[in-house]
Amino acid sequence: MRQNPALDAPGDDEIRRLIRENPWVTLVSNTSRGLVASHYPMVLDETADGIAVLSHVGRPDERLHELGQHEVLVIVQGPHGYISPGWYDADPAVPTWNFVVAHLHGVPELLSNAENLDVLATLVDHFEDRMPEPRRMNGTLENAEYAARISAGTVGFRLRATRIESKFKLSQNRPPETVERIIRELTDGENYANPELAAEMRRVHPL
Repeated sequence: MRQNPALDAPGDDEIRRLIRENPWVTLVSNTSRGLVASHYPMVLDETADGIAVLSHVGRPDERLHELGQHEVLVIVQGPHGYISPGWYDADPAVPTWNFVVAHLHGVPELLSNAENLDVLATLVDHFEDRMPEPRRMNGTLENAEYAARISAGTVGFRLRATRIESKFKLSQNRPPETVERIIRELTDGENYANPELAAEMRRVHPL
């Protein structure tokens, strides 16, 4: 990803927030057989120093990715969307795409079976917490026993990010009145409404 310091995430806390709010990520490995990509939910390791994520893969993917043998790339994609030149001013302009993304690089640390089970429970809790009657992985003895059996088909890992690239491209090069118009179109527009992207823009453009 081409770097532009002016578009870097405004601090590690914003990258942590991005991970918490966008847990469906792309895992990319450059293996002995070429590039491999998979898609999994990941959660932030809230106890780790720096930035680290926790997840699991199915055992076929563990072999495909040669997990733990080399550096991998985790792509965290936040809100993104089309920005029409009609939202600018009367001067000649071309359309663009606003987006929020972070690339986490590191060598995955494979977890023990017990640690993997804990990570799976953490993943389930992360998504079930907002449900009116959460179905916890260990909510009942039967559920816990079932989860323990099927977890044998997965491999848990922790990835501590040793290198992070980020880009929060949110019309930082536009004057305030144009930014306000873009946010208004993304919030209430008829054609490309995108409230999540509008909210990201408000974070870097205090109007």
